[in-house]
Amino acid sequence: MNYVFKADKDTIERIISSFDREYFVQPVAYSDYRINYDECIITVYTSGKVMFQGENSRIYAASFFGLPAVEAQEEQHTAAPAVFPQAGSDEVGTGDYFGPICVCACYLDNNIYKKVEKLNLIDSKQLTDGAILQIAPQLLKYVPHSLLILSPEKYNSVHRESNLNKIKALMHNKAYVNLKDKGLKLPRQIVIDQFCSPASYYKYISDEKDIVRNITFETKAENKYVSVACGAIISRYAFLSEMDRMSEKYGMIFPKGAGEKVDAFIREFVSRYGEEELKKVGKTDYRNTEKALR
Repeated sequence: MNYVFKADKDTIERIISSFDREYFVQPVAYSDYRINYDECIITVYTSGKVMFQGENSRIYAASFFGLPAVEAQEEQHTAAPAVFPQAGSDEVGTGDYFGPICVCACYLDNNIYKKVEKLNLIDSKQLTDGAILQIAPQLLKYVPHSLLILSPEKYNSVHRESNLNKIKALMHNKAYVNLKDKGLKLPRQIVIDQFCSPASYYKYISDEKDIVRNITFETKAENKYVSVACGAIISRYAFLSEMDRMSEKYGMIFPKGAGEKVDAFIREFVSRYGEEELKKVGKTDYRNTEKALR
């Protein structure tokens, strides 16, 4: 099935920044970019439309646009009764040029859930930064979790050998391994907010010594599983905290996202601190670097 969406500049930037250049193929007529990755072809047209084609088109379209038509059918199931115990994970920061990539896995059983059920445990993207700053400390206090923070500098180093999806897969797996190492018995229900096909996920982590399996992969999982929502909120909290730390250190308020305002900020930052320092705060393989400094 094919999916076509009208995209703004920020969304287009986020899409093309999410894939290594090796997956970019010759654009077709009236298009600017064409990406062939993981049984999905993504075509970005000059008009601003984006088309997803292939077996995994639904997965990648949902990652960037949500697939409203599919969601309309799934709405009946998003309010499925919570089953405990459960573990879930989500990541934050992959669509942002500046700041780290944060992944958090959370474990909840009935007793833990009772301690946090009155909090607004929904998709972190639907919460204001102020709400995140209020909710996350309570989750950190009561919910067993594993939080991984990959700094921009470390990302720029490991990305030379690993694409973004592999990095995310490795971090999610490590987060669950850490939960086990804390003495938790992982439950039958383990959920990841899907960013690639299950086959690709396990291929990415195939060389790891300890691999957590029997995972459920679902798009929009943060709206369906409270453990994934907790993971997303804690990840967002860590991301915001790191952005604040960077802003204080450099005396500049770092913008979120990967749009034109980021390009302008890159030029200003480099004029003050130089390109080498940029590697400590930004994901320099993203196209923003080339656009801002070419």
